[in-house]
Amino acid sequence: MVNIAKLAYVAISSRDPSALHKLLSECLQLEHFSINTPDGAIDAYGIGDTALTVFPAGSMFLSKDKPGVDHLALATENMNDSTSPFINDANHSNGINGLKQVQIPEELTQGVSLRFTSLVNLCGSSTKFVERMDHIGIASNSNILAESIFAEKLGLPVESRQTDIEVKVAMESFTSDKYGVIYKTRPPETMGGLRVSFITVGDTELEFLENFNNQHAAEIAHGTPGNTKQDQGAITKYVDKYGPGLHHLAFKTPDINQTLMHLEKHNFKLIDSIGREGSRRSLIGFIHPSSTGGVLIHFVEREEITNT
Repeated sequence: MVNIAKLAYVAISSRDPSALHKLLSECLQLEHFSINTPDGAIDAYGIGDTALTVFPAGSMFLSKDKPGVDHLALATENMNDSTSPFINDANHSNGINGLKQVQIPEELTQGVSLRFTSLVNLCGSSTKFVERMDHIGIASNSNILAESIFAEKLGLPVESRQTDIEVKVAMESFTSDKYGVIYKTRPPETMGGLRVSFITVGDTELEFLENFNNQHAAEIAHGTPGNTKQDQGAITKYVDKYGPGLHHLAFKTPDINQTLMHLEKHNFKLIDSIGREGSRRSLIGFIHPSSTGGVLIHFVEREEITNT
C-alpha cells in the first residue's frame, strides 16, 4: 500500500504574485515564509497542514506556462514505494529546500500535475477568515478513471460523491371564465450539471468535477453571480481547451459572508458577493481571477459530518 503522509504543498502560478501576497498574507492573515527552489527563493503561505507556494508565471520549476494551480506535491516517507505505481515513468529532479522530488507524467494521473517529495514541515495555523484548505478543484473528463488512480493506486480514501444539477421547470396555465384555472407542470429540463468525487489527502480533498451530460455546452455568463450551470460551463470549457487538470483552490472559512465582505473592502473583485449553495451542503463564493493574477479561488462555509 502506498504511504502518503500529507499534501506537502500546492504550487500556484500567478501573473501577479504581489496580488496573491496581498490576499493571502495581508487580507487573510496566513503565515508567510520563504522556501528555496531551483529557481531561487519564493513566497509560501501556511494553510492548515499544508502550504501554498506562489511562483511567477513562466518559472522553470512549474509544469505549465499558464497561471493557475500548477502542481501538487505529496509528502511520503518512502519515495520508492509511493512512486511504484508509476515507477517506469517517474522523473527524478531537485525540489524545494534541496529535497529530491519525483514528477509523474500527467497522462498517468488524469491530467493532474503530481510530484512526490520527502517529508517537509510546511503548514500554518487557522485565522479569522481561513481555517484550512477545503479542497482543490480538478476539471475531470472521467471521475471513474480519477478514482482508479487516486483511490485505488495511491490508496487515498473517497470522502464522498455527489451530483449537482440545475433544472428548469415550465408550468402552463389554462384559464377560463367558466371552468376556472388548470395548471400543468411539464417534466423538468436539465440545464447543466456536474458529477463530483471528493478524495481525501491530508486535511483537504481533491474535488474531481465531471460534466454530467456532454450535450451541455460550455455556457458562461460573465459578470453575473455563479450557479450550477455556470460551474458546469467553466469545467467544460477548461477540459475542452486544456484537457483534464488542476482548476481552482477552495479555502474553508467560518463565515463566508463576513469573509466576502472583508475581501470587497480590500478591493478584491468578486464573482459572488454573498455565499451561494455548493457541494456538501456548503455556501461558496468566488474571487474573480483578475484580482489574483489568474488564479481561481473560492471560499467554502460548511459543517463537517464525521462518521460515528
